[in-house]
Amino acid sequence: MKRALLASTMAAAVIGAVALIGLSATAAPTTTVSVPERADNFQLTDQTRLAHELHYFKDAKAIVIMSQLNGSDASRKSAAQLEKIKAAYADKGVLFYMLNSRDTRDGAAAEFKKQGYNIPILVDEMQLVGESLGVKREGEIFVIDPKAQFKISYHGPLAETSKALDAVLAGKAVANPRVDVKAGTEITFAERGKAVQHANISYSDEVAPILQAKCVTCHQKGGIAPFAMDSYDIVKAMAPMIRESVRSERMPPYFADPHIGTFKNDQGMTAAQTKTLIHWIEAGAPRGDGRDALKEDASQAPEWPTYLGKPDVIVDLPGFDVPASGIVEYQNMRVDNPFKEDAWLRAISIKPGDRSVLHHVVSNHMADPKLPKSKIPGGSVGSYTPGAEAQVIATDAGAPVPAGGKLNFQMHYTTTGKASTDHTQIGFYTLKTPPKFIKRSTVIGDFGLKIPAGAARHEEVSYQTFPADAYVYTLYPHSHYRGYSVELKSVTPDGKETMLLSLPKYDFNWQRDYDPEQPILVKKGTKLVAKWIYDNSDNNRANPDSKRDITWGEQTHEEMMYFRVNYRWADETVDNVRNDLQAQLMSSMSIGMIDDNIDGLIQESELKGMMASLKPRFKALDVDNSGALDATEMKAAGGGMRMPRDADIDL
Repeated sequence: MKRALLASTMAAAVIGAVALIGLSATAAPTTTVSVPERADNFQLTDQTRLAHELHYFKDAKAIVIMSQLNGSDASRKSAAQLEKIKAAYADKGVLFYMLNSRDTRDGAAAEFKKQGYNIPILVDEMQLVGESLGVKREGEIFVIDPKAQFKISYHGPLAETSKALDAVLAGKAVANPRVDVKAGTEITFAERGKAVQHANISYSDEVAPILQAKCVTCHQKGGIAPFAMDSYDIVKAMAPMIRESVRSERMPPYFADPHIGTFKNDQGMTAAQTKTLIHWIEAGAPRGDGRDALKEDASQAPEWPTYLGKPDVIVDLPGFDVPASGIVEYQNMRVDNPFKEDAWLRAISIKPGDRSVLHHVVSNHMADPKLPKSKIPGGSVGSYTPGAEAQVIATDAGAPVPAGGKLNFQMHYTTTGKASTDHTQIGFYTLKTPPKFIKRSTVIGDFGLKIPAGAARHEEVSYQTFPADAYVYTLYPHSHYRGYSVELKSVTPDGKETMLLSLPKYDFNWQRDYDPEQPILVKKGTKLVAKWIYDNSDNNRANPDSKRDITWGEQTHEEMMYFRVNYRWADETVDNVRNDLQAQLMSSMSIGMIDDNIDGLIQESELKGMMASLKPRFKALDVDNSGALDATEMKAAGGGMRMPRDADIDL
């Protein structure tokens, strides 16, 4: 399934990008600024950390973008006028944005709040979007027609916006499509007018190293990507698609907001790398002198991760025949535990037999009741989701596997229209001696979620409260096709909030662990709060059905709210096991998954989705007649409720 999605995305990108940019063999020096016929696709994050991709809204009747500056009286007056126009077209399917190509996102957020704006500010920190649109100063209006391949039907002053919109909505040409804007502060673009310098960007010394570092791991023979990036000729041929994929932030497939946290497995391009690659492509992707490192260093994808090598133990799961169509129930494959003595894992790598049909693997150790209870806790023995990499346990910690019993692997398969047989392998990397710390996991989720039909930006919140100090070392968000964005923050007992991870745009095809460079200390009493935003609208091309309300469901066409956190208790060691702390953490799950306003209580209005079943009992459970259920009352309601099926097993 994932290969098909990638291939179709690539084909669409190539067709669109080739039509939108003309790559020449040489670039003539010029400082002339002109507005293109069409707007190239892009993705930018707004002042709230939410991503917006231009081509995502291809069903919009029109898209209006106005260049804006923070702290400018002219921009503020223009924004006020633009908001009046937005109100006048509220029911006509027109989207409105402001574009800031000079200031920071924090500055845009402060300006937005201070002025009380209701139009998002797209923050163009690398200036690539403003450059390509031909922005010269604040207050410029761009009216884009998605129905005409994102044609820029009008560029000019704000005063003519309504006339331009009326023409576009009526399917007519704008009378004056290009009007020079003379008022307003000019915006300096650092790379504008540097065509000669861009044409001299070295493929050998500058571009190829970026591609090797950020792309070739997937784009090599036998890799997960649909083509091998193994020569200049391939890169040249794919240049328009590469440009579009990078500008729309689909590639590289690493989606953590670079302003929040630093992570060991950061595969994103830096701003400098992005600008170098984009400007080189826009200069015609010149070959220049020097060796072709992509061709000379080309290799084949290894069977197991290069940085881990061959596993110490390999488990072959039974083969499973996936039909061409229909819904496949979860398969639980149980195999004998290969470890005859208590073992500790330093890493786990799961190698799917067929990535196109395997949606996820989650696992757990199943103790043999005939054997004495182990001194070490059982838990997950690995997981897989689309785009996932090997799981590497934190330094000085290990994942425990008690001796004997069974290993259970829950397999979720999705049909693709073509029958397939999957033979998945599990690779275990063991520690030779017991570690100091024990790797623990919990899931912050909500099987009481309910996403209304057609809702474009529906929010769900869930949390867990840590009963003791802990060190967090892996963050992993998971949802299905309607997941749009996700964030995790910590909230200390005194109310201080710290953002730990933000994915402005979630991508179902690339689900991965985010490992902080340094473990994050979570103090006793701190809440870890996950916020998901879902898109159940028709704009979401992957949406299976926008016409119905969505609740928790196991299959991909249904939905989940799921955020795994790996951590260790600060005072827990292999010689001092604290299962009591784990039990206390689990007890906070039921309140946290329902309590949308994070006040520690459950109001009747918060009982929705699967949790609506408690409504008939609400008054009886509310023994103190406070109008809300506290932890004690929830316990009486069966407050030890946990997530169903796959969420019961560590991912």
